[in-house]
Amino acid sequence: MPDTSELPAGSPAEIYERHMVPAIFAPWAADLLDLVAPQPGERVLDVACGTGIVARNAASMVGATGRVVGIDMNASMLEIARSNDAPVEWREGDALAMPFLDQEFDVVVCQQGLQFFPDRSKALREMHRVLVPNGRLGIAVWCGSIEASPGYLALAQALERHVDASTAKLMDDLFCLADAREIGALLDGGGFREVTVLRESKLACFASPEEFTRALAIGSIMRRAGTQFSDETMRLLIEDVSAALQPYVSADGLAFPMEAQLATARR
Repeated sequence: MPDTSELPAGSPAEIYERHMVPAIFAPWAADLLDLVAPQPGERVLDVACGTGIVARNAASMVGATGRVVGIDMNASMLEIARSNDAPVEWREGDALAMPFLDQEFDVVVCQQGLQFFPDRSKALREMHRVLVPNGRLGIAVWCGSIEASPGYLALAQALERHVDASTAKLMDDLFCLADAREIGALLDGGGFREVTVLRESKLACFASPEEFTRALAIGSIMRRAGTQFSDETMRLLIEDVSAALQPYVSADGLAFPMEAQLATARR
């Protein structure tokens, strides 16, 4: 039986930054920024920045003469972002009505945020608005279905068994914008040109299935929905996910595949 006392503790935003960012989001952030290639002195906006991994990396690329802004609606995520020593402006705000001037940025990026916006077309029009002519856009969303991500699938199935179907569906929502043609159509509709969508695969790496389960249950589900899990429910989730993910466990820990669509375009 898993010992939940040894699993990561902290607020949902702290767990997200400490465990989910290095295991999942940091590797994709590097690839996304490579595609849009911020240059020294440029102005970069990170939309739905979360705890700021993309913005922090962009700051090192644009240097002291550049400017990086991260915007997010979640105050607790921004609190963690501000606790990191990075030359980034952190703004609380809505991606559908951003508090920026027209043509204020050279580069706009959004990692794993577009699928959650209630009006994706409006969000993309806002990104288009704040970009300079010929400015670059970079978008990352998970691709395929949840079945292509063994870790997320195992947790979704465990949530359905031990919590409820609506909570389990929160995992499916991560993969709801999975088709490259749909992404391309959204960017075209937002006024962008030179649209390219690439599909890339990486391994999500955690110390153990136990760490993965706790990090996702608290850092993602609790953070997004406010769902609380009892110690017994967490034990059952960890038990089920650990059993399902044994094929992906080695002496180095847990590593399972994930795929993302990386889309680039110009204003």
